[in-house]
Amino acid sequence: MTTTTAKKTKAPGATFDAFSFPTSSYEVPTAVREFAEKSVSQVRDAYDKIRSAADEASTLVGETIETARESSFAIGLKAVDAAKSNSDASFSFARALFGAKTMSDVIEMQSAFARKQFDAFASQFKEIQALTEKLVTETTKPMSDKVEKTFKDLKVA
Repeated sequence: MTTTTAKKTKAPGATFDAFSFPTSSYEVPTAVREFAEKSVSQVRDAYDKIRSAADEASTLVGETIETARESSFAIGLKAVDAAKSNSDASFSFARALFGAKTMSDVIEMQSAFARKQFDAFASQFKEIQALTEKLVTETTKPMSDKVEKTFKDLKVA
């Protein structure tokens, strides 16, 4: 005598009974839904503002770096020109000293050279100082204006 065990097979796509339980139909109240939608909208707006501010800041930093590079290059050129001018003047002075006949000529040449070089140094310093002030102004002003505008915008919001 053979016993057969009956196998129960389910049709494909049938649900497993353990996971099928009755669910109640629950509707979200209108006020909660509107609050959630408003919150999501506000978050999107805030994200857009932050992203826009970050993009603007990135552009501003790039422009500021380029301005600083250009100004630094101009200052460097001015310093090289001043060094060349001062070197040329020193060599000319040394050459002139070889032609001096008396000690009083040497002292007179030295005094004239010192006055001339002092005036040259003062002029060169003023030019480099003006370029440096321009560099500082051109690199800090856009940043400070942007920060000020951002804080004003945040106060309004």
